[in-house]
Amino acid sequence: MTRTLLLVAAVVLGSLLAVSVVHRPGVAGAAGAGFWAGIVLLWALATLAVHRLSHLPVPGGLPTRGRDLAVPLLFGAFMLVLWEVLIVGFGVPLVLMPPPSAIAARFVASIPTLAADFWQTFVKSVLTGWAMGAVAGFAVAIVCDRVPFLRRGLLPLGSFVAALPIIGIAPIMVMWFGFDWHSKAAVVVAMTFFPMLVNTVAGLAAAGQLERDLMRSYAAGYWQTLFKLRLPAALPFVFNALKINSTLALIGAIVAEFFGTPIVGMGFRISIEAARLALDMVWATIVVAAVAGSAFYGLVALVERAATFWHPSYRR
Repeated sequence: MTRTLLLVAAVVLGSLLAVSVVHRPGVAGAAGAGFWAGIVLLWALATLAVHRLSHLPVPGGLPTRGRDLAVPLLFGAFMLVLWEVLIVGFGVPLVLMPPPSAIAARFVASIPTLAADFWQTFVKSVLTGWAMGAVAGFAVAIVCDRVPFLRRGLLPLGSFVAALPIIGIAPIMVMWFGFDWHSKAAVVVAMTFFPMLVNTVAGLAAAGQLERDLMRSYAAGYWQTLFKLRLPAALPFVFNALKINSTLALIGAIVAEFFGTPIVGMGFRISIEAARLALDMVWATIVVAAVAGSAFYGLVALVERAATFWHPSYRR
């Protein structure tokens, strides 16, 4: 364990040294062979450190979670260092690919703008459309389960609608609902409705025949069987749809903003700043979208774990 921690510390210190050296006037844009040889050596040490850290024997519980979290953090941090070193060392222009330091500087300088874009896109469009699509898909799935001919008619239609491209739906929604966030929420509803419908219908059919026979032996009606047996059995399918929709909703809202929006929003910011060749601002917006989407997915996964702790997938 001591050797592994010393190796990780050496990689961290070497990464900090490499970043400081590459920004020196004689190295930035004109790094020599000796510098790149050191980077190759640092890469090899980082690979070894991540490998040893991932196989580090620790007791269960919190130490295991800490190790499992440290491995991707170390890997991701070194990838950022490598990105910074390659871009600065080779003198790549900012209009082609900005280094992480430039993206971070733009992020800090543009926090009010990014916050307004986040509120417009994520809070208004994504969360509203995601919630409406989930509720509507779940409700229609219950109706389809109760009325079988609707299930036979809607599920093939769901596959058809799921194959429709966003760029074909978004302009129509903008024409119908206007340029504000309502049209983006409508696109999100259209994208999230059928995944919820299909997964919920499949989940409602997941209850075993023995369990259904047991409920019938207790003279349980349709609604008693639904709430006490079939809906709990369908929860993993429902949460699977919610997790899928958490990423689809963000993608749909951002793409929809390319086709008409007020002068605010993450999609608008990406399109307008890309046209200005301000790629540092584009990447700063992408960072906000990636962090928001990952946090949203993680939150849904945490709720799923709390609600379906009994499921075999969580047993160790």
